[in-house]
Amino acid sequence: MPVTPTRRSVLAAAVATGTGLLAGCSSANSTSTSSKRGGTLRAAFPGAGVKETMDPHAQRQFVDIARHKAVFDKLVELDATLRPVPRLARSWSSDDEARVWRFELRAARFHDGHVLDADDVLYSLSRILDPGAADHLAKNSLSHIDLPNCRKVGTRSVEIALTRPNAELPGQLAMTGTSIVRDGWDDPSKPVGTGPFRFVSFTAGRSFGGHRFDDHWNGAPHLDEVRILSAETEARAAAVRGGEVHFAHEMTPTFARTVAHDSRVRVVATKRSGVQGFALKTDSAPFDDPDAAMAVKLLVDRERLVEVVCSGRAEIGNDVYGKGYTYYPEGLEQRERNVSEARRLLKRTGLFNKKVTFYTSTAADGFAQAAHLFAEQAGEAGLKVEVVNGPPESYFTDVLSKGTITNHRCGAMTIPTYISERLLSDAPQNATAWKHEDFDEAFSAARAVVADAERTARYRSVQTTLRDRGGLVLWGHPEWLNAVSRTVHGVKEAPPNTVNWARFDTVWLD
Repeated sequence: MPVTPTRRSVLAAAVATGTGLLAGCSSANSTSTSSKRGGTLRAAFPGAGVKETMDPHAQRQFVDIARHKAVFDKLVELDATLRPVPRLARSWSSDDEARVWRFELRAARFHDGHVLDADDVLYSLSRILDPGAADHLAKNSLSHIDLPNCRKVGTRSVEIALTRPNAELPGQLAMTGTSIVRDGWDDPSKPVGTGPFRFVSFTAGRSFGGHRFDDHWNGAPHLDEVRILSAETEARAAAVRGGEVHFAHEMTPTFARTVAHDSRVRVVATKRSGVQGFALKTDSAPFDDPDAAMAVKLLVDRERLVEVVCSGRAEIGNDVYGKGYTYYPEGLEQRERNVSEARRLLKRTGLFNKKVTFYTSTAADGFAQAAHLFAEQAGEAGLKVEVVNGPPESYFTDVLSKGTITNHRCGAMTIPTYISERLLSDAPQNATAWKHEDFDEAFSAARAVVADAERTARYRSVQTTLRDRGGLVLWGHPEWLNAVSRTVHGVKEAPPNTVNWARFDTVWLD
């Protein structure tokens, strides 16, 4: 009889095609601080099955982003505080209105020998903005790029013109799905980039292999090869503890407790690495009434959610994204649980003893647990919640149309990018269906302000509106937990989607 492979067996098979198991425990306690060259690093990430891709403009899952980061580079990346830092662009500047930007390019080389030039950047932007490519994630945020009026200035500079002023363009060019590809390239089965590793192999839902690129503009990686594998949480945990992989991405607080005294594994924890919460649909009853949404914000026990879902490894949320990031509105009074006021608002809006649907999934660790804990808390205030489970493979798309309440999480990105991707009327990931023309206009006006102080003040006003009237209940800012074998060195604390996250060109093995 044919045997259907489990995710665990798929991982084992993928590892077996590498260089074998890691060295035994005798080397796990190494404290080497000087880099060494050579070896194959194996990293395991949550998989997405056949939806995985090597198209760097269609990336959505962390496993895709990590693979693309090995092969491609962006013009700009983000540092740990979510400020833009140079990559393929060594510098940039704008006119007085932030409407025309000039980027100076490095002398980087593609894997096929072609030297990066302005035509590659212009082609990459046109490909990202292709009207027929619905899966190009950055297309919406970069839609204000005026392609016909963008131009190269010699071979080493490119001018990017905009249809409206935008002081945040460098940060937007660092978002997911903005890698630079070679002029004319359009074959994801044969990816060619400027990244630190040359493409060797890729099988969706299983593995990727890359080999060191000695001519990388930032210096050759220490490693000979990197293999990035797809695996579910339990398989990642077992593999890193058993020596089958060196790096396991996005581990649970429970796992971190389990390996606290394990000499073979250490946990790299990064604080404030995104947000967890709930999304309420605001385009229809009952949460088209801001008072109904406020009732939910007041009935939530944030401390309990952090304690149970995150095992205490998170900071309490205040219904605002990006705690610790540039433009976060410091000084807002912490929203506390107030069951009596929540009950009053439920009665005023006609929700008391009524039922709403919470659409959840196992798409991310803790989602279902958070949904059921929320249902208990809502019941204490008089709101009935029916928890419905959906398929993990399509959950992050399904939440755009299903459920009155859904789980919400987001990794690290700039606050303006978060708003433009999730909270504008035409935002592609608008899970709260927050669609208000006056809000869109206020945000666009804020983003156009060149003066930092005034732009910051305007962003504060926009975020306060969201906090008080929107449909996001952001209850925690969790730590980002990755597991690393003791034989691996050079892995840094870094929020996801920043320059040092999933960065394997700077690590080395004992």
